[in-house]
Amino acid sequence: MAKVQKIKGFADLFSDEAAKYTFMESCAREVFSRYGFGELRTPILEKTELFQKSIGEDTDVVGKEMFTFPDRKDRSLTMRPEATAGVVRAFIESKLHQPGNISKFFTFGPMFRYERPQKGRQRQFHQIDAEIFGADEPQADAELILMLKAFLNAIGLTKLTIEINSLGCHDCRPAYKQALVDYYHSKDKSNFCEDCRRRMETNPLRVLDCKVPTCKALVEDAPVITDHLCPDCQAHFADVRAVLDGANVDYVLNPRMVRGLDYYVRTCFEVTSNDIGSQTAVAGGGRYDGLVRNLGGPDCPGTGFACGMERLALLLGDVPVDAPDFYLAVVDQEAAVDAMLFAQALRDKGLTGEVSFSGGSMKSRMRAANKSGAKTCLILGGSELANQTVTVKDMVGDREQETLDRKLYLASL
Repeated sequence: MAKVQKIKGFADLFSDEAAKYTFMESCAREVFSRYGFGELRTPILEKTELFQKSIGEDTDVVGKEMFTFPDRKDRSLTMRPEATAGVVRAFIESKLHQPGNISKFFTFGPMFRYERPQKGRQRQFHQIDAEIFGADEPQADAELILMLKAFLNAIGLTKLTIEINSLGCHDCRPAYKQALVDYYHSKDKSNFCEDCRRRMETNPLRVLDCKVPTCKALVEDAPVITDHLCPDCQAHFADVRAVLDGANVDYVLNPRMVRGLDYYVRTCFEVTSNDIGSQTAVAGGGRYDGLVRNLGGPDCPGTGFACGMERLALLLGDVPVDAPDFYLAVVDQEAAVDAMLFAQALRDKGLTGEVSFSGGSMKSRMRAANKSGAKTCLILGGSELANQTVTVKDMVGDREQETLDRKLYLASL
């Protein structure tokens, strides 16, 4: 019978790799809680219209990359391609907005996009996401960047670059979009890729984000958004920078940086690394003040970020993993049942460890104990079974061993 294999772009994460994800999640919980964020878990499946309304129908995500299918009642469902839309939907549906109140959430889990799998990018990937609702002040944007930096430092990543920009607001951005369109029309359209020829009419900012070399060269002299900001957006961006400067955060102003999703306004930012090849962005986010209203909620401002866990995992070395406390070696088959019961008593005491399920030679059992990395090897054989004792061998220090009464040994723990 032919083997059933995993789907292309979907990865199995065994213990060594899974430990990195557990480590990142634990650090996120610890760091984010210091900033007043609470955890929220949203469904993997959402109605397709949620992403069409939030991300934008003209984006590559909605147009090309979503896993969308009808359910048994012919309703269109989509496996979430990003986290923000689902968090916003949950915020609206739970009626959490109260004037003057600020809500802070973080979440993590799998996301899904139909892209060409490559290093640091899978069709099922994982994100850590944080969102703030109810705060239109620039200090909220700055706090997110400070928290993101604190999290990345907590997992041991320091060789990163923070890039920031302002995308303007719904008042000043239309004039900038028109300036971009005028610039594109001054060029030979045939020199742009097919996607950018479409984008320059439907979503002109996205042309700036194209990775095709010819398109990148063509937009080098394009107008920049920072020359078109209204006074309010200029002041907002200046206050974000003032907090970052006061906190001694190194950052780069990148006036050509845009975000790939339609809902961003004003502050946007990315964290990049040069250590994982061409896919340099490991985290990014920004402000989306109109998104809650566009999805049927109140006129409530929002700002947030997401981290790509696969890319962060590429930058992490081996994460710290606690060694097991014991390995219980059975060297006489008759002691196997006693060994299982004794191991359970050790675990009831809060210790961690394994027990061999059957008897074997002392040499093979010591080999297994060494492989387990346990701090202590406990040995049960015929003699220990008869005398209700256990032989204890230190695997870390002096490697001496002694035989002790089992009950006394348990009582000493």
